[in-house]
Amino acid sequence: MAGLKYSKQRASIKDYLMHTTSHPTADTVYLHIKEEFPNISLGTVYRNLNLLADIGEALRIPTPDGGDRFDGRCEPHYHVVCTNCGNVFDLEMDDSYIQKINEDANKYFDGIIESHTTLFHGLCGECAKKLNENK
Repeated sequence: MAGLKYSKQRASIKDYLMHTTSHPTADTVYLHIKEEFPNISLGTVYRNLNLLADIGEALRIPTPDGGDRFDGRCEPHYHVVCTNCGNVFDLEMDDSYIQKINEDANKYFDGIIESHTTLFHGLCGECAKKLNENK
């Protein structure tokens, strides 16, 4: 976090994001961080999450319900949002495929494509299983 004043709260928020795969909302992060910092406000959590996203140390994942989810894993990868339960999941794909999409997009753009984000929508394994059981 070069150029920023060190914050124990921000460091704790980043650490939490780095050690979870749940893609939490700000509210979920707040509930977790509040255990360590009882006086922290929800606004402070929101500001720090947005700052981490703005400086590239976290990903902000917009979801169809209008809320954002956050991910501490910043290297290129895709996400799937479950249209039933709303949870967000990592979608592991070969890095060369992600790079090829950037290269192909450059063929159709007069600037320089540096990266892209893709959010897939569908049913997670658990929701798909429940749907099949109810048929």
